[in-house]
Amino acid sequence: MNCGRSGRPGAFGDTVSADLASGRAVDLAELYALDAVTDEERRAIDQYISAAPAAERDSFYERVRQSRETLTRTFKVEEEPPADLFNRIVAQLPAQSLAQDARRDLGVPAPSAGSPTAAAADSSDELAKARQRREERRRPAGARRWLAGIAAAAAIALGGVGVGSYFADQNDPLNQVVRAGDLREASVDVAGGGTATVQISSSKDAVVVRMKDVPAPPEGKVYQMWLIPKDGSAPVSQGLMDAEALSKPAVVEGISSAAALGITVEPVGGSESPTLPTVAAAPLNA
Repeated sequence: MNCGRSGRPGAFGDTVSADLASGRAVDLAELYALDAVTDEERRAIDQYISAAPAAERDSFYERVRQSRETLTRTFKVEEEPPADLFNRIVAQLPAQSLAQDARRDLGVPAPSAGSPTAAAADSSDELAKARQRREERRRPAGARRWLAGIAAAAAIALGGVGVGSYFADQNDPLNQVVRAGDLREASVDVAGGGTATVQISSSKDAVVVRMKDVPAPPEGKVYQMWLIPKDGSAPVSQGLMDAEALSKPAVVEGISSAAALGITVEPVGGSESPTLPTVAAAPLNA
């Protein structure tokens, strides 16, 4: 049986007190951010964090912020979850844990050994309760509870992978682009050295930009990315890249109306319009 992160059986929330007792409060940041803890557990976490060292407290709140930003970018509360989502999650959970959780939800004591009648009654009640919970998850008003349930179920089913890491990997805009079925890739030379590689997905309406062996911009300057519209209107800024940012991929969204991605050298802080000539220009054909 999968016992969750703590290596012992029981409900997922039972690990909260154990994590606090062992100084692993930061591992609870994603559940806290998703409101997947009880009021009592939230109070315990708040009390612990308020007295924690500054570095631990800052790390906790940073992970909370990142988790909430990830959900904000990737989920819309007005969308209902897929109709078969509940069944897919239940299929991954240990059968024994599900039976124990259903009895606890209903306030029904465990049946005594050798009592087929009690076992049958419990099974019938558990099935009815499970169906009721599934219907509640399908309603728009249950969107927040649905997200919290997904968080707990994902952590259990993944056998210890942090919820935040799971969501970040599956839903991060960069990963969504590079895993798209219609991904196209092209590289162009950058004036001054190096290359810019673009990974384009029309279905995701986005492009990932990666710079390789490109020298840092001159002192007092930055690279600035632009989407160049198909209709010939003014280029639209898509962010700046300093020396540090050159080593990280950048995601540019909303490319459907753009003919190309251009890169220019601009003063620190960027410009309202590109300073020509561009140092690189990649056709998007989106």
